[in-house]
Amino acid sequence: MISALFTERVLQPSLMREATARKIELCPSAPAAYKKPMLLKLLSAGGPVVWLLLLLSAVALAVFVERVLHFHRAQINSAEFLAGVRTVLKRDNVVEALSICDATPGPVARLVKNAILSRERGRDGVREALEDTGLQEVPRLEEKLNLIATIAQIAPLLGLLGTALGFIKMFEVMEQQGQFAHAALLTGGVWQALVCTAMGLAVAIPCYMGYNYLVSRVNQIVLDMEKSSNEILNLVTGENGRKG
Repeated sequence: MISALFTERVLQPSLMREATARKIELCPSAPAAYKKPMLLKLLSAGGPVVWLLLLLSAVALAVFVERVLHFHRAQINSAEFLAGVRTVLKRDNVVEALSICDATPGPVARLVKNAILSRERGRDGVREALEDTGLQEVPRLEEKLNLIATIAQIAPLLGLLGTALGFIKMFEVMEQQGQFAHAALLTGGVWQALVCTAMGLAVAIPCYMGYNYLVSRVNQIVLDMEKSSNEILNLVTGENGRKG
């Protein structure tokens, strides 16, 4: 009777405390998992597809910044620029007009320069020079835009690929463990599927928005080029007509 009471009151609580201590020792990483930064947890759970998407997003960001800076330099106040060129040409100072064009960045200045250089070829010759210059300048403006558009298109597909790989990983665990598969063993595949889907969309949406913004900037510059071409055509051929 005494031994039974001793076992119930002393040994059993002691054994329970030891078992609890062993469980805590066996799972030392559980608290650390919660302390792990959420971003690193998502990146590690997403697998290699997430790192590929991160690389593509870095490329898209670099191209976007480079194009924005390029368009900022290329887009000038064409009305003010043409007014200065017109004033100089009225004084028959072609050299100074060409110097103004060389000192001004952007496709509009190059259009005006080629028109001035072709002024002796008549109206048709100037128009042809302007068309040739425009055909050279527009592709320069559209350079690298296809890269951003491609990333915007393939990012969701890569996310879908990562999702499929995550489900494959989950079903592989289920096949190995059978009906005794624990939910904790399946969360890795579910995490990978969800993170890849979200990452693919997170890369594609800003890329698509950035691409449309850059296309609108190109359209503005091309419209500026068309207006400036008409003005410089009339200006140069008018000057030639007065000389004749």
